[in-house]
Amino acid sequence: MEQSLSELPDDVESLRAIIAAQAEELTRQSQRLRSRDTLIEKLKAQLAVLRRARFGTSSEKIERSIEQLELALEDIEAADAEIEVSAGSVSGTREKARPSRQPLPDHLPRQEVVHPAACACPVCGGSDFIRNGEAITEVLDYVPASFRVVRHVQPRFTCKGCDTDIKATMPSLPIERGKPGAGLVAHVLTAKYCDHLPLYRQSEIYRARPQELAVCWIG
Repeated sequence: MEQSLSELPDDVESLRAIIAAQAEELTRQSQRLRSRDTLIEKLKAQLAVLRRARFGTSSEKIERSIEQLELALEDIEAADAEIEVSAGSVSGTREKARPSRQPLPDHLPRQEVVHPAACACPVCGGSDFIRNGEAITEVLDYVPASFRVVRHVQPRFTCKGCDTDIKATMPSLPIERGKPGAGLVAHVLTAKYCDHLPLYRQSEIYRARPQELAVCWIG
């Protein structure tokens, strides 16, 4: 309902109607914010109880409930932020808002995908072009982690003088005679104890991927 000054009507009745509509919108937004605040406090209280219960007795059901509550809180808080931005615009503030989409960090690696233009002009059919800059759109993508098999090869040699077998020393493994390497063990432990992702959830996530063939020891 935000209008520029040039678009506002001149008569008083129309201006009063606009002000009344904005006041009603602000009232509705305030009521929604109050109800969401109440729900957030309720969810936070339930989450605190579940966290205390988790440290008391380990339970996969409690872990799953905690994850669901945390996701619900994130959704509600994100919706609250959108409502606050909307309420600020309806109230008639003319302050220039900051852009909601911040530029992607410079330290992230870039991969360029060049989309060639058409060989002929769609209007006149000409093919003699002059370069006039370029349009760049950056999107944040994610390359999912994948498993790999590391083959430790130890060439064997035999001494010609005494027939002694010689081979390089195998580096120690995090689990003796086990299949998981140091990187996999570190990833699983970090996900469990730092990200609070139980082993059964990790196993479900890995099984959903086509390359996850080495997770039988987890689940």
